[in-house]
Amino acid sequence: MDKVDYQILEILKSNGRERASEISKEVHLTVSTVIERIRKLEQTGVIKGYTVITDDPQVGNDVTVVIEISLEHPKYEDAFIESINSHPNIISCYYLTGEFDYMLKITCRSSLHLEEIHRWIKDQPGVRKTRTHYVLRTVKNIYTSLPEEDTLQDKRK
Repeated sequence: MDKVDYQILEILKSNGRERASEISKEVHLTVSTVIERIRKLEQTGVIKGYTVITDDPQVGNDVTVVIEISLEHPKYEDAFIESINSHPNIISCYYLTGEFDYMLKITCRSSLHLEEIHRWIKDQPGVRKTRTHYVLRTVKNIYTSLPEEDTLQDKRK
């Protein structure tokens, strides 16, 4: 990947539906070259997919929480991960260091709906402890970050 690939990614990050013709103007390449570069980024797995970021309350999810989970023993991890991946309201799951093993980001309709989800999580085999944090306001919500220009130059050295 070079500087132009990162420029293309930055444009697609802000608008995954941006036309190759518009991208080509910004990066000063032909449309066919931009299309080929995007195709290569997709084929190599750099671009894993395209998504939409919604306004949660407007789609009916008025509650966002972050829940920390501690498991009794690592032997429960595979089953826990499989269960978490199957639940549609769990939108992120991170494996952590420290006191808790996992952190989940959940969006749901209401506190009653959250209670149902929380009970479901606690019923999963091996869940020892949870800690729930209500999100009062989302300040920043982006899907990915890209390295700064300085970092790219350091990486090439």
